[in-house]
Amino acid sequence: MSKKQALSFAPADGVPPQVGPFSHVVRWGDQLFVTGQMPTHPTTGKLVPGGIVKQTRQVLSNLTAVLAACGATLDDALMVRIYLTDFADYDSFNQEYVTWFSEPLPARTCVGVTGLAVDAAVEIDLIVGLSEKNL
Repeated sequence: MSKKQALSFAPADGVPPQVGPFSHVVRWGDQLFVTGQMPTHPTTGKLVPGGIVKQTRQVLSNLTAVLAACGATLDDALMVRIYLTDFADYDSFNQEYVTWFSEPLPARTCVGVTGLAVDAAVEIDLIVGLSEKNL
């Protein structure tokens, strides 16, 4: 049986500081469980202004940095969970989101929520499978 490995990263790795008591990633065997990333800037920890598209791009940047530190990419994602504070942003979010992945797309859930940490409009977490190349 695999051991659980908790990983945390620093702003120097391009990953924003945590806003609570958690690890950025937990690895279990050949899977990564990536904590929800917020649209915060890695060095300041501050929310990126500018609406859903700019915030979505910052979340992408933060997820990419976390995955790179683990030797993975978004194309290794098996499951994506998206949290939006306003479902009026759904179409704008999706226009940005579809540019993130090669085929086949990962499984996905998108839910509307009444609020997110740091007053973000979007948060995204991942389950990632590590292939032979990343182990």
